[in-house]
Amino acid sequence: MALRVLILYLILAAGPAWGLDGTAILAQVDRNLAPDSYEMYRKLINQEPDGSRKEFVLYTAKKGRESMIALFLAPPTDLGRTTLRLGDNMWLYIPEVGKPLRITSLQSVVGGIFNNSDLMRLEFSAEYDVQGIEEQGEEYLLDLKAKTGAVAYDQLKMRVDRKLLLPTVIEAYAASGLLLKTLRYKKVKDYGNGLVRPSVMETDSPLYEGYKAVMLFAKIQPRAFPDEVFSLNYMPRVQELR
Repeated sequence: MALRVLILYLILAAGPAWGLDGTAILAQVDRNLAPDSYEMYRKLINQEPDGSRKEFVLYTAKKGRESMIALFLAPPTDLGRTTLRLGDNMWLYIPEVGKPLRITSLQSVVGGIFNNSDLMRLEFSAEYDVQGIEEQGEEYLLDLKAKTGAVAYDQLKMRVDRKLLLPTVIEAYAASGLLLKTLRYKKVKDYGNGLVRPSVMETDSPLYEGYKAVMLFAKIQPRAFPDEVFSLNYMPRVQELR
């Protein structure tokens, strides 16, 4: 793994003479953000124009490029709720309802600016093709196009730190070209196991003037999971993973 990263870095550092492989860069961005399969904890903070805040805490597990499940630990009103993503399909389990409900990527189970696609992000390279790449100072600018219409954002403009191969800013656009939101990755942190990545993601949107949302990442670590964890039947039992 370390040798592969070194070779990729040397190719990228060599500059235009080698040509830039945007697809390889995007794949490495995914690997630098998280292991192939892992668990983590997140805190989400929604901030409104009047200064009020609402906070959520989630435990999340991911396996491969298709499967993710998240359990709400706070606030008490959401305790036990679970979201599941399998490819382009998503569900929400509410204990009081007792069965999974279909949800879409553009909806938001937490309200605010973060939608379900932001909460249940798998890998950028699984959802987007690279249509263009530019070198701009210490960054690459990747132009990304959604592979299917099921993806929440039709286009992304992703700025990537050339040395760390980590995203710094992502602008998300609708098919019409309308800017929907801007995601900013901040505070790079060493999580151990060779994982060094941003620990904070902030977002704002011209569609939600005065609103802001923040996602804090903690305890990201590799973990293998059986396939049964990522199923509708397992949604009421995610607490058993912790």
